[in-house]
Amino acid sequence: MSYALTRTCSSCGQRNRVPAARLADEGRCGACKAPLPPLAEPVDLQSVTAFDDLVREARVPVLVDFWAAWCGPCRAAAPELVALAQQRAGRAVIAKVNTEELPALAARYGVQAIPNFVVFSRGRLVRQQAGFPGRRGLESLLDQAEAA
Repeated sequence: MSYALTRTCSSCGQRNRVPAARLADEGRCGACKAPLPPLAEPVDLQSVTAFDDLVREARVPVLVDFWAAWCGPCRAAAPELVALAQQRAGRAVIAKVNTEELPALAARYGVQAIPNFVVFSRGRLVRQQAGFPGRRGLESLLDQAEAA
């Protein structure tokens, strides 16, 4: 079964499963048919399977933040990622991978310093950036993925 995110309808409170391929789309609540806007917040990926499914199935670029709770620059980047997810809703998906919880995934992409940002487009790695490049740097990474 493919990765799906559970989103709560703001109109009726119904929980809706949204497949990875549809996270950037506007959908409808299964119960009340109210609009479900495109995802506008970072997704916290809890498994390698969820990561693989999201990267493979997303129809828009995916920016993945490899981070850890003890990392000061990672904490500094967090609000910028929230703002970027809101700004790019419908055009990109922002995801987070805790390297302490999924070390094998960090090793797969050679993450040796955090934060580390990896951008995927159509299932393939497009760009990788060690260190927090600032909001404009993250925007540039996504712009390059959109052009790829």
